[in-house]
Amino acid sequence: MPDLPTARDVALDLLGAVLRRKRPLDDAIDDNQAMQLLSGRDRAFARLLVATALRRLGQIDEMIALCLNTPLAPRAATVHDILRLGVAQLLFLRTPPHAAVATSVDLAHSRGFLSHKGLVNAVLRRLSVEGGELSRGQDAARLNTPDWLWRSWSRAYGEETARAIASAHLKEAPLDLTLRENPAEWCEKLQGLLLPTGTVRRQAGGAVTSLPGYDEVAWWVQDAAAALPARLLGDIAGSEVVDLCAAPGGKSAQLAIAGARVTAIDRSTRRLDRLVANFARLGLPVEAVVADALVWRPPRPVGAVLLDAPCTTTGAIRRHPDVPHLKTPDDVARLAVVQANLLRAAVEMLMPGGTLVYCTCSLEPEEGPRQIELLLRSGAPVARRPITPEEIGGKNEWITPDGDLRTLPCHLPEFDGIDGFFCTRLNKLDHAA
Repeated sequence: MPDLPTARDVALDLLGAVLRRKRPLDDAIDDNQAMQLLSGRDRAFARLLVATALRRLGQIDEMIALCLNTPLAPRAATVHDILRLGVAQLLFLRTPPHAAVATSVDLAHSRGFLSHKGLVNAVLRRLSVEGGELSRGQDAARLNTPDWLWRSWSRAYGEETARAIASAHLKEAPLDLTLRENPAEWCEKLQGLLLPTGTVRRQAGGAVTSLPGYDEVAWWVQDAAAALPARLLGDIAGSEVVDLCAAPGGKSAQLAIAGARVTAIDRSTRRLDRLVANFARLGLPVEAVVADALVWRPPRPVGAVLLDAPCTTTGAIRRHPDVPHLKTPDDVARLAVVQANLLRAAVEMLMPGGTLVYCTCSLEPEEGPRQIELLLRSGAPVARRPITPEEIGGKNEWITPDGDLRTLPCHLPEFDGIDGFFCTRLNKLDHAA
């Protein structure tokens, strides 16, 4: 009978999937059969280990390079990953040195890199002694941020804010919960904090399924920033609302609880099936349609459309530390075209006087304000309806001069940050206008 996989075995495969096969971490986890064989605790450790290695990869690789006379050959890429996981444990997860070193050497052995066992042992033993001082001397924010992202954020927000954003990405994101009702009451039961926006926040860690309210379906997991766009449609009770690119459905659920008749559109059958399952668990009605939003149209124009457009996700790096290792400037340009086309399609779905809320969890201007500038400049029959601080928990600093919403990961520092989101609200003009 073959040996059961360990959490570190699985972490090694996941890290390789992200860095060399360019697979999103969540997809790699879903597709990794060995992950399902682990206990809940080991699954959590495997994910934490990979996420930590990805989050601190620039620092880790610099320290490994200091310990090597020559770079590892491409055929030893797996050895490099073993070292990365070992350093992540030693310096950022505070794993006892003997355990981090021994398990890393065992990984090298089990993967057939027998001639590299001595190197793995020597590098990790050296860093178990010198690594702490080395890491304290590193510019962590800069080292762990790809050059193109650092330049983009510095141009858009200034270098000081770019550094604050990058520093916020070094910490694991907390657990944010959107409540169906009575957030203050559930906040106490969940032993969380009630944010000014109405989201309940807990520290990350532990099984979500064991939290109070899970069985009663009193809440669902949703970052505080992601919970804001649906609220900007105002009073939608009894209205038809189209939610484009809707899966996994957190915003659709907010719309349904507010009393809207929701049509959720997504081109991915797999993702939409998950939305339907979530709605069934919540006991909420929804019309779910697998379709390309560029060509699909509702039977008649509707009063409200929510478009959470596909984007590079650079505002959610705290939750998705694989993003800096998967996305490139080419992705920004490619997705900007998709976003522009989706915006035009969304405008066509609206009745005169209807409201469109457009949002992305990206920090890149090309995926946010620039899209709206281009749409308005094109003569599209829409006008901005500025967002007010009162609609988003009284946070004046989140409102741009144009009246849009812009959150940054370094915002809300007293509550441990928030995802980066851009959001704008547009009204469709009457034909006579």
